[in-house]
Amino acid sequence: MPQPMAEQPVIYDERDGIAIITINRPDKKNTLTESVVQGIADGIDQATRSPQVAAIVLRGAGDTFTAGYDLTSKERWDTPYGAPTVEARKGAWDPVRDMQFMGNNVRRFMKIWECPKPVLGEIRGWAVGGATDLVLCCDLLFMASDAHIGYAPSRIYGTPTTMMWVYRLGLEHAKQFLLTGRAIDAETALRIGLVSYVEEPEKLSAMVEAEARRFRHIPANQLALNKLLVNQAFENMGLRTTQMLGTFFDGVTRHTEEAYRWVEGFEEKGFREVIRERDRPWQDYGERPRPSAPNNDIAGKED
Repeated sequence: MPQPMAEQPVIYDERDGIAIITINRPDKKNTLTESVVQGIADGIDQATRSPQVAAIVLRGAGDTFTAGYDLTSKERWDTPYGAPTVEARKGAWDPVRDMQFMGNNVRRFMKIWECPKPVLGEIRGWAVGGATDLVLCCDLLFMASDAHIGYAPSRIYGTPTTMMWVYRLGLEHAKQFLLTGRAIDAETALRIGLVSYVEEPEKLSAMVEAEARRFRHIPANQLALNKLLVNQAFENMGLRTTQMLGTFFDGVTRHTEEAYRWVEGFEEKGFREVIRERDRPWQDYGERPRPSAPNNDIAGKED
């Protein structure tokens, strides 16, 4: 028996020649779990197969696109890999198992990149950490004027796995924001070429859908070939090799002594406080000074 729409982690809808894929965990800031990642991948596959769909919109329900991986979820992550196990000593980790696990997410995110139809990403509120591994695979990015995007795990516990940052930005800006993990506001994102358009929050969804519908007036094979041509240029620049290293290094950063101590802090200090300590020196994300913006406080729900 199918889940009621309100309980589905990802909602798929088709109308007016476009498919809309909505991450549907607004109470959890749309953080990523196994069911969310798989739901997005399934949605991309469904839209790819549908003859009625010219373009795809990817968005989040509520006030946030997604605040990254849900580090507090008990949902088990799937991996299409099995091997004999041994009793591991404390602190040991299997880099192949880890890479297969994270690589499975990368492969599902890259369905967006490989989809022959244009995929438009709609960023409102926050796109943080693993959210960027996802949304930067989109073809065009639209951002609310009060939204922010950034890879906070650069500070500890992560490296970008799809590693689209360096391919969507030049060297200087890629290093500027990946070495620091700083949050990027909409004005900056537009100026540095990370997003295509910025719009007021209340107008954003209508703008994205209107742009998606325009692709109905271009032959599907024309769109597919142009997208493939552009993507192939970046593939030739070493995109897949960079992703392999990014996925491997992500596992390494989660198994350092510093990473172990950081995670231990969740029990000792509480998840929210550990995140605040990470971001306080940089004065961004949940520690961004502002008079009052309760809906934008993502402390405790990201990475």
